[in-house]
Amino acid sequence: MTQTALITGASRGLGSALAEALASTHHIIAVGRTVGALEELDDRIKAKGGSATLAPMDVTVPAAMATLCRGIHDRWGKLDLWLHTAVHAAPLTPASHIDAKDFQKSLDTNVSATSTLITYVAPLLGEAGQAVFFDDPVAGAKFLGSYGATKAAQIALAHSWQAETTRIGPIVQILTPRPMPTATRARFYPGEDRSALAAPHDEAARLIAQIGKSA
Repeated sequence: MTQTALITGASRGLGSALAEALASTHHIIAVGRTVGALEELDDRIKAKGGSATLAPMDVTVPAAMATLCRGIHDRWGKLDLWLHTAVHAAPLTPASHIDAKDFQKSLDTNVSATSTLITYVAPLLGEAGQAVFFDDPVAGAKFLGSYGATKAAQIALAHSWQAETTRIGPIVQILTPRPMPTATRARFYPGEDRSALAAPHDEAARLIAQIGKSA
């Protein structure tokens, strides 16, 4: 039976690299807001002999995520792997000048959407499936208040779910990627020497090798 991997945030960066790396062993369900980027990902996956289902959706819309998960259930009956890389990177700003709209968008994407997805995806994963989250330990860093606080909250949710499912499944892992030359990082560290950063495809291979292993 075909193994399935849902990747939320698959349009670019780490999510896209993970999708390509897993396509040799899984049918990829790629979720992202940028249709063109998803289509390019699909082309790369097909060129390597893999297959994908594209889901151009916004993870912050609960109805869309409900439709997505119902579609996965109706077509495959279950889900083997979920990798959650979707994130909103709010502009750099001092904590005393955080824009309310930027902070709300950070909450909606990084926290509320994650909570909703856990609720919807958990039944698809059952006891044997695996869910993977990706930490970015920048909470408390200067000018990263919106992103750092909401990313930390996202990972706190993942840790809670991990603790709750230790004996009953699914397997929940939290991995920490090395710094990569992604668009998100470029917004936070303009002018950084990107040659010293890990290539997304190399990092995807390293992280995938850790999936399923004990922390």
